[in-house]
Amino acid sequence: MAEKRFVETYSQGISNVQKIIVDTETGVNYLLASTSMSEGCGITVLVDKDGKPIVTPVSFYNQ
Repeated sequence: MAEKRFVETYSQGISNVQKIIVDTETGVNYLLASTSMSEGCGITVLVDKDGKPIVTPVSFYNQ
């Protein structure tokens, strides 16, 4: 099992923030977006062109 359950793999912006977060147990990728991190944000599963969740191989995190 990885040390952290969720890891941030990408981050963009200071006030308009977008982050990609990966669940190290399932490999599922999530997008977190906020216009102000102090006032709330939204999170959703990232999907490919067929609507299937984008999954990073968990072996990448469990080395």
